[in-house]
Parts: sequence; structure tokens; C-alpha cells
Amino acid sequence: MNAKVLFLVIGLVVGGLVGWLTRPEAAELDILGLKVEVQGDKAAGAKGGSLTTGQTQHVAIFAGIGALLGLGIGFVADRRR
Repeated sequence: MNAKVLFLVIGLVVGGLVGWLTRPEAAELDILGLKVEVQGDKAAGAKGGSLTTGQTQHVAIFAGIGALLGLGIGFVADRRR
């Protein structure tokens, strides 16, 4: 497998995992069409339920950053061969 693709996938998975583990504690309420999100200042615990919009964005941003870092490492590794 190509080193760039391999490191891209690894970076995406690791970034997503880090984003999931560090997602902020939040609650989202929908009152008469108005969405209200309350967010704490610590990482969310192992609670059931769905992710809020802010938490989803947090995980996606971390996954994207991990993918970019992985792709960069893949280019460096591919160039050294």
C-alpha cells in the first residue's frame, strides 16, 4: 500500500479517536424550533445518547487535522525511499 494513503488513514483514525475522547460535555435542547446548546469545560464522560452538533464538529475537526498530519508524514516517508 502507498505510504501516503496508509498514513492518511492512520491519521484520520487517530485524529477521530482523539476528538472523540476529548469532546466537550454538552447538552442540546430544542425548544419551539430554537436550538440551545449548553457546554461544560471538561471532557464528556462515557454517557449514552447521541452527539450534539458541537461535539460532532469537534470530532470532525480533530479527524481532519489528524488526516492532514498523516498525509504530511506519508509524503515525507514516501520521499525518503
